Amino acid sequence: MFNVILVMLVLGCVLGAILYIASVAFHVEVDEREEKVAEMLPGYNCGSCGYPGCSGLAKALISGETDTVNCRPCKPDQRAAIVEYINTTPGPNGEKLTVKSI
Repeated sequence: MFNVILVMLVLGCVLGAILYIASVAFHVEVDEREEKVAEMLPGYNCGSCGYPGCSGLAKALISGETDTVNCRPCKPDQRAAIVEYINTTPGPNGEKLTVKSI
C-alpha cells in the first residue's frame, strides 16, 4: 500500500515538473493592445468590416494587416479613440503602428 502511494506521489511530481517546463518553454506573449481595441469596438460581431467579428478586426489592426478602422457600426468618436490609442501605445517590442479612420 505504501509503495503505491509513493509511486503515485513521484509520478505526480514528475508530471508536474514536465508541465511547468512546458509552460515556460512554450509561453506566448500576448499583446494587450489587441484586447483593449476589441473592448473599444462595439461588439456586434457583424463582419461588415470584412473580418470575422470585432476580435478579428482588432487582431488585423494590431498585426498591421490593415491600417484603417473600417467598422461601420462604430461611431466616429469611438473610431477616433481607437486610432489615438493604437497610434500612441507602443507594442511589447516597442514598435508603433499608424492607423487611420475612414
